[in-house]
Amino acid sequence: MSNSAQTSASNRINALLDENSFVEVGAYITARNTDFNMTSRETPADGVVTGYGTIEGCLVYVYSQDASVLGGSIGEMHAKKIVNLYAAAMKTGAPVIGLIDCAGLRLQEATDALDGFGQLYLSQTMASGVIPQISAVFGTCGGGMAVSTAMADFTFVESKNGKLFVNSPNALAGNYAGKCDTASADFQSKETGLADFTGDEAEILSGIRTLVTILPANNEDDMSYDECNDDLNRVCSDLANYVGDTAIALTQISDDNFFMEVKKDYAPSMVTGFIRMNGTTVGAVANRTESYDESGLKTAEYDAVLTSQGCTKAAEFVEFCDAFNIPVLTLVNVKGYKASKCTERKIAKAAAKLTYAFANATVPKVTVVIGQAFGTAYLTMNSKSIGADMVYAWPDASIGMMDAKEAAKIMYADEIGKADDSVSLINEKAEGYQTLQSSALAAAKRGYVDDIIDASETRARVIAAFEMLFTKREDRPDKKHGTV
Repeated sequence: MSNSAQTSASNRINALLDENSFVEVGAYITARNTDFNMTSRETPADGVVTGYGTIEGCLVYVYSQDASVLGGSIGEMHAKKIVNLYAAAMKTGAPVIGLIDCAGLRLQEATDALDGFGQLYLSQTMASGVIPQISAVFGTCGGGMAVSTAMADFTFVESKNGKLFVNSPNALAGNYAGKCDTASADFQSKETGLADFTGDEAEILSGIRTLVTILPANNEDDMSYDECNDDLNRVCSDLANYVGDTAIALTQISDDNFFMEVKKDYAPSMVTGFIRMNGTTVGAVANRTESYDESGLKTAEYDAVLTSQGCTKAAEFVEFCDAFNIPVLTLVNVKGYKASKCTERKIAKAAAKLTYAFANATVPKVTVVIGQAFGTAYLTMNSKSIGADMVYAWPDASIGMMDAKEAAKIMYADEIGKADDSVSLINEKAEGYQTLQSSALAAAKRGYVDDIIDASETRARVIAAFEMLFTKREDRPDKKHGTV
């Protein structure tokens, strides 16, 4: 252990990893730059502690930046240590965890530091989709380090001291930290969606440990399975009551009610997160129209529509799951796209990205229509038409082009206009349209739904579907990559 052993950087590593499992690598490396009187500066471990250890017995590689050494800034040797860590992780197929507290580029080393950043970016790019990358921001994470953090698969930001920014709030024209702290954990989680999780230091370290235990070690060797002690056929008797808050619905059907929500505060009308089903990690995507707190009080309502932010959030999550062979479950309750000038700027491209992510994914894909499923917004939400392997629907689900009443008003406009009791006629025509074109039964008769299931049976049926799909193999056209 280097003479940085008692710093917060090392303490964080020891708190994160299994007891006495950390092995430091590169402890004696220091800065070798001699410009600007650097030879007279002490740079133990060059401001970053690197090494490997275990979390619940799983091998992980960790680097932790030491802000007491030149502000934790990245110089040539600092970057080289992290790059070497990535090289080792790629050879052994284990996750890389970065504990960030960095002032950014080390000005005294200029182009050497720039090259170091570039080498780090290249290492992260090569590792993307091969091994999980996790970043946790405990102090400053600015400029080029913010880019590095954004390249990770998951980002944690400490609520009080974590600062994540490309340009600091005070550097933005007309802004300052007191007016709008664009570097804060709150802003990065709610407004940008860059922060997947926030909390105090203990909560973040605990969250990283949980995440590591449910994720595969790499894209080939899946060690994320766990023994399931929950009843596979457990009946979720009140599941139908949670059509609105699907975060609760997912918790209900998961093994031992486990649910780890990702980007909870960003685009909350779209839920993304991990559940366990028969001991297997499953990625979940779901529409949400209501939110409830732990005491059962409703805290928010949302339209049953796709937003550009929600689509982007879900697309990135599905792409991660597909890269690491994690099955995907989708709960659908959507009637269309959000209609606003702001949304219109991005919704078409964002919806295209989500459609592509679902259609392109080759992992097992199961969809359950729990409420409305209208128009092309439904197609985007992992429908049978774009490649879902199994699609179920609850009995009261509506699947079709649009709401039955709206369809009736269009189709029978002349007749309704002449009627003495237009309301009764609309209801009558809507009922007929619902039966013929917009019910779960109508969709099932046409093969767009594989089965109609009672809400309480959802856990058992979804587990059975994923068990059946365990050996799924699906080829794609030979190409370098898509361009959507």
